[in-house]
Amino acid sequence: MHCILLAELTLAELKDIQLPDTMKRAMARQAEAEREKRAKIINAEGESLAAAALGDASDTMMAHPLALQLRNLQSLVEIGVDKNTTVVLPAPS
Repeated sequence: MHCILLAELTLAELKDIQLPDTMKRAMARQAEAEREKRAKIINAEGESLAAAALGDASDTMMAHPLALQLRNLQSLVEIGVDKNTTVVLPAPS
């Protein structure tokens, strides 16, 4: 006659696990690859948002031609902060 004992394991604790150096390096490479992947995704999302904002700004400036002139003047003010700057502007003929 065979007896079958069924037990449920609810908690297991591991202490002082020693991993081989090759496994530690592999895990570190995997973690770094995952961080690089996330950084590239975040960067791409930022580029996409920036492109959308520039497109919106372009549409606004096309609808309001004076907006582009005001933006150019604002850029000149920002450039003019440095007193050793020479700015060459094209003049309409």
